Amino acid sequence: MRIGIISPYSLSSPGGVQSQVLALSRALNRLGHKVRVLGPCDGAPPETGVTPLGASIPTFANGSIAPIAPDLACTLRTIRAFRDEDFDVIHIHEPICPGPSQTALFLRSAPIVGTWHAAGGSKAYLTPGVRWLATRMNIRAAVSQDARDMAHEALGGDYEVVFNGIEVDNFINSAAAKCDGPTIAYVGRHEPRKGLDVLLAAMTSLPQNVTLWVMSDGPQTGELRKKYEADQRVHWLGPVGEEEKVQRIKGADALCVPSLRGESFGIVLLEAMAAGTPVVASDLPGYRNVASTGDEAHLVPPGDPVALANALLEVIEDKELASRLSQAGRKRALEFSMDRLAGIYVDLYEQAIEVERQDPDRGGWRGELSRMGLPFKLRGKAAQTLP
Repeated sequence: MRIGIISPYSLSSPGGVQSQVLALSRALNRLGHKVRVLGPCDGAPPETGVTPLGASIPTFANGSIAPIAPDLACTLRTIRAFRDEDFDVIHIHEPICPGPSQTALFLRSAPIVGTWHAAGGSKAYLTPGVRWLATRMNIRAAVSQDARDMAHEALGGDYEVVFNGIEVDNFINSAAAKCDGPTIAYVGRHEPRKGLDVLLAAMTSLPQNVTLWVMSDGPQTGELRKKYEADQRVHWLGPVGEEEKVQRIKGADALCVPSLRGESFGIVLLEAMAAGTPVVASDLPGYRNVASTGDEAHLVPPGDPVALANALLEVIEDKELASRLSQAGRKRALEFSMDRLAGIYVDLYEQAIEVERQDPDRGGWRGELSRMGLPFKLRGKAAQTLP
């Protein structure tokens, strides 16, 4: 199939949705499909097979800053890209997000599969017209039950619960970063809901030989660095490349994920598990999607620096516990391989094409495009729906 994958977030900015989009495109290409990724880019596209749709505009959403592109220039580039491509199916991530996701739904130039990632509430679902946009999809999917519940409550409809995937071999085969003494790794934006301040407070209760690697940055970086500048054990690494991130996760004695809320799926937990690194994380519903039995990660109440410090110290000092977490985590990570996820999505793409074939007028796309005067038509496999 020729597949178009839409990211509403800047593909040159680090983020969970962006990493899923790019990794899924690589897995689908390995299966022999032809994939083109469309999304905003702040600078050069991150890899081949990406069509940049312009620069992003940082926008507050769901307790975070989202690099989206809801401007007219991005809309026009999206229209041009769909006009030039022969997609058999379109896969939209965060379908209701303003920008290319909504544009793709409105144009509807091929059968559509939509995937919801967010959980925890979002005003984006409350804007006028989004329920109608949601009906433009043939198949709806969500990465977790929490994401599914949020979308269903706001928009109705039926959803296939899938999962987020990881490129497991990248973590298994990676070298480990060298470290002197016990080391904790943190990966995530520096913003309140991610709980970095809780981890830094927990560090004050940990032994002096414990090092903390803090990767990425965010709106709290300056404030937190100033507050904890006297603690020389905290290494502020800033944004790091994918290779360095994997090496540091693999080299650490524990990965700490102290988020407070708004997490639908623990992809970073899975990355550490694939690397064989024990995980200490907040006990959130989204993280329970990964650590389903409790054996794969040491979970603690969110927002409690004392409990977090105790759990980290236990994992660092108890080698038997660390080994059990590592083994159970790696076994769990193998269930979430990106190649397996790509196969699941291929099935959903084929279902979307079949739904379109059985009901070609679903969503009224032909009338909409005709009234707009746009020279679009379904092509490839989807062209079989035309009379």
